[in-house]
Amino acid sequence: MLHITPLPALDDNYIWLFQSQQNPGVYVVDPGDGQVVIDYLTQTQHPLLGILITHHHYDHTGGIASLVAKFGDNLPVYGPQVENIAGINRPISTSGNIALENSDFNARIIEVPGHTLGHICYLIEDVLFCGDTLFSGGCGRLFEGSAEQMFNSLTELTQLADTTRVCCAHEYTLANLTFANRVEPHNRALIDYTEKANALRAQNLPTLPSSIGLEKAINPFLRSDSAEIWQSLSIQFQQPIENPLQGFALLRQWKDNF
Repeated sequence: MLHITPLPALDDNYIWLFQSQQNPGVYVVDPGDGQVVIDYLTQTQHPLLGILITHHHYDHTGGIASLVAKFGDNLPVYGPQVENIAGINRPISTSGNIALENSDFNARIIEVPGHTLGHICYLIEDVLFCGDTLFSGGCGRLFEGSAEQMFNSLTELTQLADTTRVCCAHEYTLANLTFANRVEPHNRALIDYTEKANALRAQNLPTLPSSIGLEKAINPFLRSDSAEIWQSLSIQFQQPIENPLQGFALLRQWKDNF
């Protein structure tokens, strides 16, 4: 089973590290702050095997240079080729499966345009590293892509096994759940999860990882076919809701100004 560790960084980022149970070497995902990673690896004496990048935003890439300077130019740095990210030396140009160097890990690459046009996710064993595409209770803003692209990307992620662990790149859960409860206030699973998430944050513990099954039950952006959400949207926007894509687009618009 893949062992995962979230490192809090910057204001609300998580830098994820993963390793096998048998090998102390780690891969790091979206290191926005290289020093946080260096400090952790120095303390634990884990060797760094490589870096995975989901998209080009600086809070996901800002630590690449310092990590390469510390651990050597031969350190594999994977990321989406189309986003032209400085420091990427293993560009990924298509979806499919790749073998991660220096390890026994295989990663399934999933293209998820929406937040950015070249955003990708990595599925490794039962763990999804999804960057800023899927959050617990929410999804990423549409900085470059369209609502339809993000809707399709999230729909593809819902096809993964319900037990898939979801490692988002930000601790946005409580803010997302405030909105989720506004648009679907009678969702029992959402009410229960909100209580659990609040308890975790009160102890300064991460709400992550989530799971695909949980997100399908509580995340409004994966539930844009919900009758209650349609009712909330029709009241908010004073128009009938005719399909899930329209519902998703209006949810994103509402959340942007919530």
